[in-house]
Order: sequence, then structure tokens, then C-alpha cells
Amino acid sequence: MGKSSSFCYQISQHRFSTSFGGSFFFLPLSLAISTFLLIFIYVYCTTSKVFTTSENNLYQDSSSISSVIQQMIPFSLENAAEELFFSPRSAPLSNANQWSMGNLFGLYGNYVNNTEVYHDRDLFLEDYKEMNRSLKIYVYPHSKDDPFANVLLPVDYDPNGHYASELYLKKVLLKSHFITKNPNEADLFFMPFSIVEMRHDPRIGPEGMQDFIKDYIYNISHKYPYWNRTDGADHFYVACHSIGRFAMDKVFAAKFNVIQVVCSSSYFVAGYIPHKDASMPQIWPRQGDPPNLASSKRKQLAFFAGTINSPARLALLKVWGNDTDVFANFGRLRTSDADHLLGSKFCLHVKGFEVNTARVADAIYYGCVPVILANHYDLPLTDILNWESFSVVVHYMDIPVLKNILQRISLEEYSLLQSNTLKVRKHFQWNDPPIDYDAFYMTMYELWLRRSSVRVRLSSSMEQM
Repeated sequence: MGKSSSFCYQISQHRFSTSFGGSFFFLPLSLAISTFLLIFIYVYCTTSKVFTTSENNLYQDSSSISSVIQQMIPFSLENAAEELFFSPRSAPLSNANQWSMGNLFGLYGNYVNNTEVYHDRDLFLEDYKEMNRSLKIYVYPHSKDDPFANVLLPVDYDPNGHYASELYLKKVLLKSHFITKNPNEADLFFMPFSIVEMRHDPRIGPEGMQDFIKDYIYNISHKYPYWNRTDGADHFYVACHSIGRFAMDKVFAAKFNVIQVVCSSSYFVAGYIPHKDASMPQIWPRQGDPPNLASSKRKQLAFFAGTINSPARLALLKVWGNDTDVFANFGRLRTSDADHLLGSKFCLHVKGFEVNTARVADAIYYGCVPVILANHYDLPLTDILNWESFSVVVHYMDIPVLKNILQRISLEEYSLLQSNTLKVRKHFQWNDPPIDYDAFYMTMYELWLRRSSVRVRLSSSMEQM
């Protein structure tokens, strides 16, 4: 018994020789280095094959591609990560990209299997009914005599233009059944200032916007008790212009607490926090169906029109500016956008100054499958919609093989993508009065998801304020 106990004790103390312990320590490190070398060799060989194999020769002039890649490399550390590194949300979706890092490590599944438009249709429909029934929003009141009534009150016309979404939301919301006069019923509190109107008001302008909002929050926090109980965490504002991201810069608590409903929703920049903030679709309002939507013959592979104001667009011009299948136009079109949107299978949304433009909604409106070339874009309504079922998301670094990516999509796969594109059209349209599941109701649903599960009631003394 004594010998047995002594043996067990020695085993339990792990009394191994010094040389064995040293070898055991370096074993994981050796395995890690070996694995890294194997991955490096694989990446090198795969990329070399893509660039040199004559069977899949994607480039005619290697020097021009070098210049393109050079143009895509930023010269400031501030933007380096945004331009060059992959993001799980901006993964290439085609098997043509066998050389991309995401596919190499198996981060992205086969998008063809993502056929459902909604992440969970039954759950969405059930929650949508509850949202429609129970969501209540309190709007800080302002009179028509207010010197900044143009900024604080809804417009009395049908909004249009690139930033119409901001004005439409406020106009429709203030007439909706979601509004309550009783703050104790409210799930959320709306600060109704308009970024678009502030930007064009000579008394404020872009330079005075932060001071205006700082003063506005100071006033409501001293006049009403609602802000102070949560430090603004149950408050929201709406902005479609990218300048709205900086609106709260002079109010520290607001910047990190307030729910931002914005079009310029890049989760790479410091001012936007996914899951707290909401991405709203940027829509150029149109009514009804476009002409010849059902009968349009889409002979063009891909279409883009816009100005050159980003490295991604410059790269698109360098590679595909003279291509016959990928029509990339950076000047004035000889025919209308509508003709190209109706005549193309894929319509490109390429990041400009910001990740967002109305081109995504334009493509969907005309039944053209959107191709998203905007890294770190927190896509609109992404909590609800499965973008992989009706769009193709491509990383900047895959611009040189963009045509190959799109051509590899089979007719069956394309038919499914376009069919789903038509299914989501209703979610990307503004209506006044609103229609179930349109852009207004979908944005309300996004807000409903962000409401607090605990409602902080006011004391009786505070209610009298």
C-alpha cells in the first residue's frame, strides 16, 4: 500500500526530466510556425495561379493592375485598415474568389444556400405585429413660432433628393399611431431636429451644428426629466447626411448613448455603434413601379455611374473603364439612369466619400441585383433582411476579378437573386401615408428592437414638471 501511494504521489507531481519539459514547451510553438508557413505557401501559390494561369487570364496588362493596387493603398494610417483588410460582412460571395482570405479559412459559406430573404421570417412577422401594437414614442414638442421651426418641425411637402429619408421619417412618424402624449407610456424619445435643414440654415450650417445640438440637449435636460434618468439612452435622432455622424461630438454622453438612425452607417468609424444605432436605407423617393420592369431584357452584365471620389471608384475605372460587359461611367450619361438600371443584370454600389448612396435602393427599385462594393457598410435593415439572398457583396481587393465573380453566377443563381430583389422592393420605398412593411415601418421595427426592456417611470413630483 505504501509503495502504491508513493508511486501515485510521484505521478501526481509530474516529476519529468528537464530535457523532456523543455521539448514539451516548444512543441506547440513549432506546430504554430509550421502551420503558418503552410498557409503562407498556399496563399502564395493560389494567388500566383490566379494571376499567371493562361486558362483564367484575367488581366491583359500586369503593370496596369499594379498601378490599380497602388491606387487602392491609402497613404494615411487612419484609413489603412478600412481599405485593405477583410470584414466578415463584406465577404466575396462567389467561388471565383478562391484566393481571398475569407474563403481560404472557410469564413464565408456558399451564398446560394442563403435563399431566404429574412433571417427568421416567422419571428419577424410575429415581432412586427407586436411592434405595431405596442411601440410608443414621445416627441419633444415645438411650436410653429419657434425661431428654428424649420429645423424642428416636419416639412409640409413631399421630400425628394438624396437625403429625403430623414425628412420622410419625421413627417410620417409625427402623424402615426406610434406617437404618445404621455411620456410614461414611451419606449423611446425623439429629438426632432433635422440635420438636413440645419446644414442649409445660414444661422447654423455645418460649423454650428454641434453647438446647436449641445444647446438643444442642455435645454431638454433642464426643462424635462426624461433625458436625465437614462443619460439619453432611450432617445434617438435621425440623419441621412454623413455629417450627422458628428452631430453629437460636443455632448460626450449623447455620442455613446443616443440611438442614431442614420444612412451613413459604417461600423469602421468611431461615431457609429452597431446594434445601438440603426442603419436606415437612403432612398430617392419614387412612386409605383418603373416602366417595363417585368419585360425588361437585361443584356448588360453590370452598370455603375458616378464621380471619382474614392480609391475604390478609381480602381473600378482603371480596370473596367473600357470594358463592354461592365459599364462603368464616370461622366454624363447619354441616356437616363433608368434605361441602364433596367437593362443590366447587376448594378454596382461603390463607396464614394461615404459607404452609403441611394444607388442600392435605385437598383432594387428597378429590379437590378445590387453589388455592394463598400467595406464596413452596416447594410440597411440588416437585423431583418438576409442581404446574401438578394445581393452580391464584394471586397475592394476583388475589383480586379469583379467580372469573373459575376460571370461565375449561374442563370439559376441569378434568377433567385433577382426574384429576391423584387421581394424586398417594398421595404425600400417611402409612402405617405405609410404602407405595411415599407421603409417607414421597417425603420420603426429597427427602433423597436433597440428599445429598453425596462421602462423607467417618473416619480409623481417629476411628472408635474
